[in-house]
Amino acid sequence: MADSETTPFLSAAAGSSGKAPDVQATDEPLETTPLLANSSGAPRYDDGDEDEARQNDTASISSRASHNAPRPARKKSSRWPSVIAMMVLSLFAVAIMFLAFFLPVAIEEYAKQAVVIEPTNLSLVSMTANGIRARIQANFRLDGQRVDNGHVRRVGKATSWLFRTLASEETKVSVYLPELDNVLLGTAAFPPLSVSIVEGQNNEVDFVADLIPGDAAGIRMIANRWLEGKLDTVRVQGKADVQVKAGVIPLGTHSIVESLTLEGDKLPQIPEYNITKINFEEKPMDDDGRKAMAAEVTIKTFNDYPVSVEVPELGFEILVPGCGPSDPSIQVATAKTSPIGVRSHSEVVVEAHGLVKELTKPLTSVCPGSDSSPLDLLMKKYLGNETATVFVRGQQHPAGDTPEWLADILSSITVAVPFPGRSFDNLLREFSLTDVHFKMPDPYADPDEPESNPRVSGSILVLAGLPSEMNFSLNVTDVRARANVFYKRQQLGELNLEEWQKANSTQIPATDKHEAGLKIQSRIEDAPLNVTDADVLTDVIQALLFGGKSVVLDIDALVDIRVQTILGDIIIRDVPAEGKIPVKPLGKGLLGSTEPQVGSIDILSTTTDSISLRALVNLTNPTPYSAYVPFLRIRFENNGTTLGEASAKDLDIQQGNNTDLVVFATWKPTMGGAEGVQRGRNLISEYLSGYNTTITIRTHRDSIPTQPLLGEALSRLNFTMAAPKLRFPDKKKDQDTHFIRDATFHLWSSTASFTLVNPLKHHTLYLDYVNATALYNHTEPIGTIEYDLPFAAPPGDSVTPRLPVDWSMDSVGYGKLTEALGGRMKLDAKAIVGVRLGKWTERLWYIGHGIGANVRL
Repeated sequence: MADSETTPFLSAAAGSSGKAPDVQATDEPLETTPLLANSSGAPRYDDGDEDEARQNDTASISSRASHNAPRPARKKSSRWPSVIAMMVLSLFAVAIMFLAFFLPVAIEEYAKQAVVIEPTNLSLVSMTANGIRARIQANFRLDGQRVDNGHVRRVGKATSWLFRTLASEETKVSVYLPELDNVLLGTAAFPPLSVSIVEGQNNEVDFVADLIPGDAAGIRMIANRWLEGKLDTVRVQGKADVQVKAGVIPLGTHSIVESLTLEGDKLPQIPEYNITKINFEEKPMDDDGRKAMAAEVTIKTFNDYPVSVEVPELGFEILVPGCGPSDPSIQVATAKTSPIGVRSHSEVVVEAHGLVKELTKPLTSVCPGSDSSPLDLLMKKYLGNETATVFVRGQQHPAGDTPEWLADILSSITVAVPFPGRSFDNLLREFSLTDVHFKMPDPYADPDEPESNPRVSGSILVLAGLPSEMNFSLNVTDVRARANVFYKRQQLGELNLEEWQKANSTQIPATDKHEAGLKIQSRIEDAPLNVTDADVLTDVIQALLFGGKSVVLDIDALVDIRVQTILGDIIIRDVPAEGKIPVKPLGKGLLGSTEPQVGSIDILSTTTDSISLRALVNLTNPTPYSAYVPFLRIRFENNGTTLGEASAKDLDIQQGNNTDLVVFATWKPTMGGAEGVQRGRNLISEYLSGYNTTITIRTHRDSIPTQPLLGEALSRLNFTMAAPKLRFPDKKKDQDTHFIRDATFHLWSSTASFTLVNPLKHHTLYLDYVNATALYNHTEPIGTIEYDLPFAAPPGDSVTPRLPVDWSMDSVGYGKLTEALGGRMKLDAKAIVGVRLGKWTERLWYIGHGIGANVRL
């Protein structure tokens, strides 16, 4: 059936050629042969139209043949190659995807997580004109346990096992700062490297690389931000074209770009250091004899990093801050370091040598709105045991073999270096104040003026210790100070020396027991002492008067010193100083030993109840101190009752005898009320009678107008002293205090006359009445006198009128009087006398003993 179906296709095909095929001679495959022959191998003899028709007929026959052919046999012979081809293509595509995408990513991830690099040493081989040649030593290995993803870990291990080694050609790595306009930080040239990438196998890498710095501006920016603590994060980006081969298989050239972000707190910090030695000395600067100040500093620190460097000699500039934060720093010195050998994990010793040639004007000029210069501010912190700040900057053109590129980088970087101060607590060994002279406040001075306070003058002797690092000559020419004065840890007042006081100094060489010293001598004049606590002043005066031993005052001062050095005059301000001033006691017998005596007395004015006078007083000052009193007002009392007041101006009390001191006084017992009137009457009567009378002088709030606290402080003390003795003209030894110097009794006329002594040189006393009794042996009456007619007692000696006497005829005393007729006897007297001086009147009583009396008929 099959044959019959195919025969027409074959006949038609044969008919077209004019030949009949031999059916029996052909087997089954001939069915398709004419089709294949006609479609591919038969030559063409007709034109194109005929060929086109033949092609159409052939296509039709082939279509029918294909439709009528047995289907199972046809499918089995043609589908397997296609399936296999598709599978191979699919596997090939998957392999391409695996090799091109997944495998590189997995290997890259594996390399990032599994790689372990342990730097063991970084050492500087040499410095070249372009950079640094460094030797880098490290351990390199792959640790698959560090990879979190299991698939990545297996792929990585397989790959590293397959290739086993990885090698690179010479490579140049450039490092950029992408956040800062892609500034080139530097480049590194690495030699060819070959490492084993077998899992867990360690590689000791040891190679020399050339490191070349990039843009100096970028390096300076990063360095300055890091030094200022403003570098929170920094992102660096490395770029390199790396030629890699695995084993012997070249892997081509790969462009690698990697970024790394570093946190500021994870960056290396400036190590802590210790200044173990600092020494200043004079050093010749040239052949002309000029000298400079040289400084030698030794600094020790510890290198915590596995880095070894041989640092060549470097030059630096030393600067100090200007007046304000925005002002430029001021260069004060140049310095250079000796070559430094830095070893990993070892102590590092840096020796620096500085030189100060001169003190520039910006350094010593006073800052606007201040009384201090930049040098003053630096010295204040240093001497006050505070940490000062200096700046260190590389020199642009240093001496030595410093490469130009290194000098360029260092000169653009400024490092703030804390410079620790030192304590001068034990600087003052001795402090003494001698030849002390006090001045009381000037009552006419403005309260804000220094003259409104008590002032102190004296000779200061200070022995100060010189720090061992100061090995140069200096001379103190002037000093001034602001000091707080304490007594038993309580502040007494403030002592201010605002004006410069001349001084001179002598250096004392060091001994085995003491370091070098400086002896400073100065004379302070009129240093104001502002009393801030009246109670403390009272305690001091009491201790001086009654303590019997020296009083120690503590001084806590800030001293300004003008010093001559080889660099010129330097003012060192606010040097902290502590010392003690021993004040010698005034002595328990001070008030008694002053021995005041009243000389000339002038009555200035009188009222019915007061007398104003001017007196010249002589006294002895037994203390080692002198004093000047421009004005002082005091009250005088007796038994706690005010009787009057006195004042003095321009008193200059020196040591020893002081004569003719002018004192003004007002006798006014009514200030003490009725009790004062009675107390005043008794006091004068006792004084005239020769009793040992005392008066108490006391200050008050208005004693020193400009210093009320001082007056109040002194008012708490009772200065009780013997009443001043009057100077009598032509006095006799046994008549020192007798106002009645002599008497004459006339028995026949029953009268008596007396020789009186008036100590007032220019004023006459009047006795308005007399009621007196003469006694023998203190008790036996001789006679009485009652006389109410006024009579005068002019200055000096004078004789009274004959006063009538009523004799006591029956008394023993009168008998003794008659027995002494024509001779002389001693008698006592009691009297009540009315006294008048100008407008002032008083009724006094008088008791006299041992009065010499002449007896006449």
